[in-house]
Amino acid sequence: MRDGRMLPEDVRYVESWVETDGSKCFQLMEAPSRKALSPWMARWADLLDFEVRPVQTSAEFWPSVPSREA
Repeated sequence: MRDGRMLPEDVRYVESWVETDGSKCFQLMEAPSRKALSPWMARWADLLDFEVRPVQTSAEFWPSVPSREA
């Protein structure tokens, strides 16, 4: 691909997975905000549909869960 992923400076490609039948590709991207992804998605909008889901690492998530200890 001549232009690569065409990522904005503050967006980083982490990993991708493809369904076994090749029908969908899931890409994990790292960005400071949802807004930072907008230029990248706009560049590909003529070819792809996007679903953006914020995630966090397990190390970030578990401390935020209230303890179930009595």
